This record gives sequence, C-alpha cells and structure tokens, in this order.
Amino acid sequence: MTKPKRVFDAAFKLEVVKLIQEQGFSVSQVCKDMGVGESAVRCWVRQVEAEQLGQCGIGKPITPEQQRIRQLEAEVRKLKSDNELLKKVSAFFARELQ
Repeated sequence: MTKPKRVFDAAFKLEVVKLIQEQGFSVSQVCKDMGVGESAVRCWVRQVEAEQLGQCGIGKPITPEQQRIRQLEAEVRKLKSDNELLKKVSAFFARELQ
C-alpha cells in the first residue's frame, strides 16, 4: 500500500527554506526534524533561490513576490482576453448599424 501524497503550502515550504538559508541548518537535519523528504526540500531550496533571482521557479511559486507576480500575470491574461472579446463585439455591432 502506498502512502498518500502530502501537500505542503507555500508558507511551510518558505519556512523550511529559511531554516536552511538563514539559520544555517543542514538539509538532512531540517528533513529529519520536519519529517519531509530530502529531495522535496532540495527542490524547494532551488526554487526559492531561482525566485529570489527573479526567475520563474518550477511549479507553484513559493515566495510572496512570485505568488503576486503569477496572480497579476493571470489577471493581465484575463483582461487581454476580455478586451479582445469587446473589440469583436463592438466590430459586430458597428457592422449591424451600417
């Protein structure tokens, strides 16, 4: 029987990474203390380092800044889509009035 996949929120991931980056704990020690797999933690560290350099990380963003950027990008995509729809509708009605 396989274990169910555990899901960690961004705040937890960021806290784990801070323990390693700012507090100086080793990855193996943090993994042991927090009950998290080493490969996951190493992945989180790489992702946070990439996000801190302004790059898009892999998967869901961890840092608040990257979370906000992703939210704003999604909002921009929606607004552009809405704008395109409005252009098409206005062109349709312009043809109808002629």
